[in-house]
Amino acid sequence: MDREVVLEGLSAVLGVSIRLLSDGDSGNADVLTVEKFLAAAWFGYDMLKCLDPVSALAKYFASFFIADTPGGEQSGAEEESANSALRKELFINEKEFFDPKYDYDFTNTTDSSACKRGDEPYKRPCGWNRIALKVKGKYEDDVWLGPDGWRSSSAPGEWPVSFHGTTIDGAKGIIQSGYKTGPREAYGRGIYSTPDIDVAERDGYAKTFTSKNTGKTYKIVLQNRVNPEHRKICVKENYWLVPVPGGTSAEREREIVNSAIRPYGLLLK
Repeated sequence: MDREVVLEGLSAVLGVSIRLLSDGDSGNADVLTVEKFLAAAWFGYDMLKCLDPVSALAKYFASFFIADTPGGEQSGAEEESANSALRKELFINEKEFFDPKYDYDFTNTTDSSACKRGDEPYKRPCGWNRIALKVKGKYEDDVWLGPDGWRSSSAPGEWPVSFHGTTIDGAKGIIQSGYKTGPREAYGRGIYSTPDIDVAERDGYAKTFTSKNTGKTYKIVLQNRVNPEHRKICVKENYWLVPVPGGTSAEREREIVNSAIRPYGLLLK
């Protein structure tokens, strides 16, 4: 996958122009590390303090990626402030952000063999191209990722795989639509994802963008691992919830999410 297309995908996801860091930029550039991206994927908050103005950016991600049941729209002023914040230009250090040895092109793969991750069926993202994020060593251990290489069975301690549409509007749809278990009853507040890549694509939660470099239109989705101890399986088939109770402090929200759901790849198609 052309790195310029990947950068365009990141730009589409975050609403910020993303460029590769060069020697000439290193002195005064706003650098988006993989740690900050992992935080921004869900809410932003203090992880992005070096970005200015972070308060609007944090509100923007928080309002869409962790939300209460239906409602909770942004005010016009908040939306305008957020849009202003998202016109920034950020830079990434390619060697520190991506992990090419774990890239995998599933474009021509057919999922004919059953396999598991975290004792759950793993439906490989056939037709997609995975760009690996450099997440090894970013947490207390790497057990959650499981061992390297192809295998059909789960490894002890690894987490199952899920997919999360990265479009801001799509995330708003997942989290605020409140998949019903009964009249006026929703699953709850938190982060929803699905173990089925086709669901993530079919239900419209993949961000779509057109590349200026290739002229082609792409979709982009996050590939994650979900801690089974912090996951609820929704009654609606093929959706998982990481609950984040209302009234939780920003610091505690980060702790919950970091211990429960971790993106490790960008999927493009």
